[in-house]
Amino acid sequence: MSTTDIPTGESGPRYVRLQVELVLEITGSGELTDAALDQIGGDEYMPDDERQHAEASVRRDESEALAYLVDPFDLVTSVPGIELVQASWSCAHTEYDPDSDEWDLYDDEADDEADDEADDEADEADEEADIDEEEPRGR
Repeated sequence: MSTTDIPTGESGPRYVRLQVELVLEITGSGELTDAALDQIGGDEYMPDDERQHAEASVRRDESEALAYLVDPFDLVTSVPGIELVQASWSCAHTEYDPDSDEWDLYDDEADDEADDEADDEADEADEEADIDEEEPRGR
């Protein structure tokens, strides 16, 4: 069942998966690291051993610093009529070439449409084959 086949509203599920993918360019490594260290240092609920590990990770890798600063809850906290049920996120360095087909944001949609068209054509071919196989009715 595709997501378009799932009933919505009162009869359907009340949960929606929002997927977001961002590619960010780090233009100020020191500023990013400092901001993450400030965030970690200001977290009064973080145990000391976890804080030391977090600080070491942030100093070693900017993507770790970014992960400490970005929180999905902040993206939806002001949206009326919803409650965040679950969130996960990760950050990692990546190779990025904006001219590469790999980074075409609309490529997945085109692939989905092509798959749907191929499925429709296959269904039509099956229906035609079923009609051709029917035996003629008696006189």
